[in-house]
Amino acid sequence: MSVSTTETTPPAITLTIAGSEATGGAGAQADLKTFQALGTYGITALTCIVSFDPKDNWNHRFVPVDAGVIADQLEAIQTCYEGSLKTVKLGMLGSPLTIDTVAAALKNQQWDHVVLDPVLICKGQEPGHALDTDQALKAQMLPLATFVTPNHFEAESLSGITINDVEDLKAAAKIIHDASGAAVLAKGGVRLAGADAVDVFYDGDTLEVLSAPKVGEVAVSGAGCSLAAAVTAELAKGATPLQAAKTAKAFVTEGIKARVSSNAPFEALWQGGAKLS
Repeated sequence: MSVSTTETTPPAITLTIAGSEATGGAGAQADLKTFQALGTYGITALTCIVSFDPKDNWNHRFVPVDAGVIADQLEAIQTCYEGSLKTVKLGMLGSPLTIDTVAAALKNQQWDHVVLDPVLICKGQEPGHALDTDQALKAQMLPLATFVTPNHFEAESLSGITINDVEDLKAAAKIIHDASGAAVLAKGGVRLAGADAVDVFYDGDTLEVLSAPKVGEVAVSGAGCSLAAAVTAELAKGATPLQAAKTAKAFVTEGIKARVSSNAPFEALWQGGAKLS
C-alpha cells in the first residue's frame, strides 16, 4: 500500500489535562481519539491513573500523578508549543493539590478557550477529600473556564437546583453561566425522561436545546469526555461555541451508535463511528 502526501495547513493544537483510563473508553484516551478524529493535534498531560477493578465490581482504582510530575509535563508542553497552543480541555483532576498545580500552569499564558468538563466526585456534604476536591475545582477551575460541560449530577451541584426536566436544565445552565461567565452545555442525556437525549446550550445570549434520539437508556463510557473534547477541537478550529456544541452532540451520538462492548459491565463510545462532513 502506498501513501501519498500533499501540502496541508498545520492542524490546530489541543491539550487535554486529564486522567488515564486503562480500558480506553474515557479520560485522556477518549480525548486524544476525539482530537484525532476531528482533525486537531492532540496532546495530553496526565493527572492520575484510573484502572477499574474487575475483582471488586469494576470499581475505580485511582492513583494520582505526583504534582511535580504534572507541573513538569505542563512546563514541557507550554514551552514546546508557546504561541500556538491556545485551547485546553480540563478533565479528571482528582485532588486539591493537582488543581492548585494545574491552575498555576494555566495562569502562565493566555488562552483562547478553556473547556472544563467539571468532574465532581462528592455525592454529599460530608467533609473529606472528595468535598475538598470539588470545592477547589469550583473555586479555582470554574473562574478560568470559557466553556463548561456539566452532566446531570454536576449541573445540579454547580447550580444548586434539582433537575427533573428540560426546564430545570435550562435554569441550571443559566445559573452556571451567571456564576462563571462561561458558555454552558448542560447535559441531560439519558437521565431525563423521554425518547430524546436532551442537552441545553447557554452563553448569556443564546439559549438552545440540542436534542437527538436516545441510543439506549444506559450511559456509555466516554460520552462526557468525548463531548467536551469535541467541543475543544471545534473551538480550536475556529467554530463558535454554539457550532462547537452542535458538532460535539452529533459526534457523540454517532460514537454511541458505534459503541464497543467488552467483558466490563459497560460499553464504550467509539470515536471512529462518527463520519462528519
